[in-house]
Amino acid sequence: MTFGEKLFKLRKEKGLSQEALAEKVNTTRQAISKWENGQGFPETEKLLMIGNIFEVSIDYLLKDSVEPHRDNKEGYYVSREMADGFLLHERKVSKYVSFGLSLLILSTVPYLVFKQEPAIYTLLIMIIAVLGIGAIVTGLITVEDKYKVLKKEALIFDQNHHKELTVKYKDMKRRYAAVMVAGVCSIVAGGIPFFLERKHIVSGFNAYYPVCVVLIAIGAYILIRTLPIIEAYQIMAKNEEYINRFGFKLSKKVRKRVDDF
Repeated sequence: MTFGEKLFKLRKEKGLSQEALAEKVNTTRQAISKWENGQGFPETEKLLMIGNIFEVSIDYLLKDSVEPHRDNKEGYYVSREMADGFLLHERKVSKYVSFGLSLLILSTVPYLVFKQEPAIYTLLIMIIAVLGIGAIVTGLITVEDKYKVLKKEALIFDQNHHKELTVKYKDMKRRYAAVMVAGVCSIVAGGIPFFLERKHIVSGFNAYYPVCVVLIAIGAYILIRTLPIIEAYQIMAKNEEYINRFGFKLSKKVRKRVDDF
């Protein structure tokens, strides 16, 4: 069975038209028609994309075998467009979630400032908390299913593209290192007065509690905003290290057991 015959068979099994498949691999219907008729052959990037779409190995597509091997040992191919989209997606989601969580932390400030006015601090707490929850929900709603696979599978990239991602990852870590340290310091600075007061080591910090909460909120925003972005770059630039993490292996086993169940 030739490549064209296999492509035609897989497309029909998947219920895709030539136009629909062309859109998925970012090409034209005419190109799909030529491939199926044996008048041409896709470039490597599109060949890998076809393997992902139909969940078959590249060996199956290239060799004269009859049965497809759906284990796709090579991994999930990530195009440049998908990688860029994933990075922008993680930035967008982290922006909303970090802002929302920071607002939830800040919602305690009205109580600390207006302790003697329950009506005032209750109203302000509700307003700030609702805004915070709304921001978090907005961030969760923007999560796109098509990017979830990048956190679940081993990934493969074009060699030059992977080198670019590695350089960007190192640069991102270097630029964000000082920012994350500032975030941690802000949280620690804001939390120390509460800790000392609770342990009765010192007292008299009550007047500064609103400022402490603001520092904690700022630190939380910085960390929650930056860590997902760095992780997104790490998933692609250091994918082998990422998939060898204990947490990744554990989550994969859990998903497998759930699917089997």
